[in-house]
Amino acid sequence: MKITLSVLKADIGSIGGHITPSQALLNKVNNFIKENGKDLIIDYFISHTGDDVAILCTHERGKLDEKIHKLAWEAFLAGTDTAKKQGLYGAGQDLLKEAFSGNIKGMGPAVAELEFDERPNEPFLFFAADKTEPGAYNLPFYLSFSDPMYCAGLTLSPKMNKGFTFHIMDAEYTEKDKVIELSSPEEIYDIAALLRDNERYVIESIYSRNTGNQAVASSTTRLHNIAGKYTGKDDPVSLVRVQGEFPATGEVLSPYQIGHFVAGFMRGSHTGPLMPCKQNTTISYFDGPPVVTGAAFCVREGKLTEPADVFDHPFWDHVRNKISEKAADIRRQGFSGAAMLPYKELEYGGIVERLEKLDKKFKFRD
Repeated sequence: MKITLSVLKADIGSIGGHITPSQALLNKVNNFIKENGKDLIIDYFISHTGDDVAILCTHERGKLDEKIHKLAWEAFLAGTDTAKKQGLYGAGQDLLKEAFSGNIKGMGPAVAELEFDERPNEPFLFFAADKTEPGAYNLPFYLSFSDPMYCAGLTLSPKMNKGFTFHIMDAEYTEKDKVIELSSPEEIYDIAALLRDNERYVIESIYSRNTGNQAVASSTTRLHNIAGKYTGKDDPVSLVRVQGEFPATGEVLSPYQIGHFVAGFMRGSHTGPLMPCKQNTTISYFDGPPVVTGAAFCVREGKLTEPADVFDHPFWDHVRNKISEKAADIRRQGFSGAAMLPYKELEYGGIVERLEKLDKKFKFRD
């Protein structure tokens, strides 16, 4: 059976600042999908990561389907209405366009979609991040799909012996999608050269070279490219098929123990370690730290199992403690150097305007 997995996520309102959506908001989105998606979707799952609400659904309509995307858009609008009635902060923050124009891509919400013929058993992972950028997945996916130090299957499994092809998008180019295809292992140095720049180059998708089947789909939306100003960090989502011809679940999860440094944190203008957290985790310290949640599912004929929380295990408590130390260490550095993003990535206008005014006061000495 050919099915499509679609995940659509947006910040449409939060309690007490950028902490968590209200239960009334979540209920509104859930009820809207339940009532209006009967003839469109097979199954669905509603969750939140930090202050972002995610709609994961299964259907047979393919990628970028107008009706599926409109359903999610209208669910987010309904949730925004609840947020406004409750006086939540940032109501409708990620809904950057007024009129729906065929699909949600380019309208603010993060979108990732996979279409495939179901295997006899079809496990997959759903990742959602908050207070960070689309490039936050670059390092974990590079390690899981090209480095045998993290993915033993690259050397042990004959189903993965040809490696994977990475589709990498230049997110700085806004006229149209600008994508390069590079294959591992032959071009891993080229892949690494691009993926070091999380702000610009983003993994959009990954394909098996043994079968040609898609393993990964990730959102690549840069909100400031749409709005022309800071409206919130990009907060990416990703779908990853696992096992068999793809890396095992544990091989996809293994790089998240690093707590690698990414853009985000307070006002989207700082550097912080990415913390793997339990499902429906809120945001706290310095509007952070940057967080990622993971839910594992199996799907059969479009019907989802209940989610298994991949970061709800004692091992990840240890990881979170160490990442908390990293977060505190870099925050002690305040605004200085690598603790804050470079000038071109500072997304709040105040400091940019301040620097422009100061520049006019500089004088040349003889």
